[in-house]
Formats: sequence, structure tokens, C-alpha cells
Amino acid sequence: MQKDAYLVTGANRGIGLAFAQQLCNRGDRVIATCRQPEKARELAKLPARVERLDVGDEKSIAALAGRIVGEPLDVLINNAGIGEAGAQFGRLSMRDLEETFRVNAAGPVALAQALLSNLRAGRRRVIVNLSSGLGSISENESGGWIAYRASKAALNQLTRAAAAELKREGFVCIAISPGWVRTDMGGPGAPLSPDESVVAMLEVIDELKPSDTGRFLDHRGKEVPW
Repeated sequence: MQKDAYLVTGANRGIGLAFAQQLCNRGDRVIATCRQPEKARELAKLPARVERLDVGDEKSIAALAGRIVGEPLDVLINNAGIGEAGAQFGRLSMRDLEETFRVNAAGPVALAQALLSNLRAGRRRVIVNLSSGLGSISENESGGWIAYRASKAALNQLTRAAAAELKREGFVCIAISPGWVRTDMGGPGAPLSPDESVVAMLEVIDELKPSDTGRFLDHRGKEVPW
């Protein structure tokens, strides 16, 4: 079976680290990125190529693209993101909104654009954007997590736009929710471990077809309402 080349962002902990570990364990080639590689001790134990990347910084994105120019990529997993419950409506700051949008929505799109030539040279041409059930507009009945929700809804729309425009080239672009996971953001009471979430998501990613492009899926491949 032919092995694929993956690039995973935010791979120093949580879901991103679980992606890197499981992909390496099954023999895929992995470029794992994080903001501070020198502090990513668990990541350093893997047979992955570790690269520095801050997805909220255009210069950092351009620098990474320059370091891997000409290298084929099959799958880009945009996992890096930030999120917290944040202020309630009426107390939202423009600065917090802008930062959350830059990292969670603009950053993944900027990175995908910077790596288009790498993905075009790959076999699969898959872009996976880690979204969230909190990004569903139709299911928001409780409020809260406003900046995070809005940034993920924006990422979903940007995923749809990329899917529509890149479809003719055979790209598959999806948004996927990892579920409620025991991470720094999800908290200790979440029902899924990072490994459990990633096992399920990889099953979905491995089976993606051209007809799946533009979909918003949960970690088991079920449609999530927009």
C-alpha cells in the first residue's frame, strides 16, 4: 500500500500530536508543525519532520512554504487553533475577535494557499480543516464561545469556497469536527481522548472521495448541520 505525505499543524499536543503519532505509527510520511519545536518533547520522539509554524503569522507561513518548496503533499490537516469561552455578548473586544479569526480561519486558508503547489504535486490533494460542532450556526441555541464559534463558522465557509474552486483540479476539501475531546480546551470531562477522536477521523479521511468535497462532517463521518 502506497504511503501518503501529511502535513499536520499544531502537532505539539492534543489532537495534533495524536495525528502525528498515529500517522507515523502506520508508516506515513509526516511533517509536523508547531510554534515552538524546541519545547515539543513528545513530538521529538517521533520519526516525523518537525517544522516551526505560527499559523497566525503570514511571514511564518511563507517561511515554511519556502522550506518545503517542491515537496509533494497528499493531505494537509489544519489542526492548529485557539479557543476559550471568552466574553459574553456586549463585552466582546475587537482585538479578541480579530485574533481568533486570524488563527482559526484566516491562518488555515493562508497555509492551504501557500502549499497549493505541494498539494497539486501530491497523489490525493486533500485539505482537512479541523472545525467544531460549535461552528454550526443552526445548532447554536445557547450562545457562549462567541469568537470561537464565529471563527469556525468562517472556516466552514472558507472550506466550501476552496472546495468549489478547486473541485475541477480533483481536490477534496472538508471541514471536520473532532467531537468533544479531552484537551486543554475540551477539559477533563470530555468523553473522547485525542487518540479515540483521531482514530475515527483518520478512518473518515482515508475513505474520502471527490464527491465528499465541501462537506462538514463529525469525527465518524456523519453530516454536521451548517
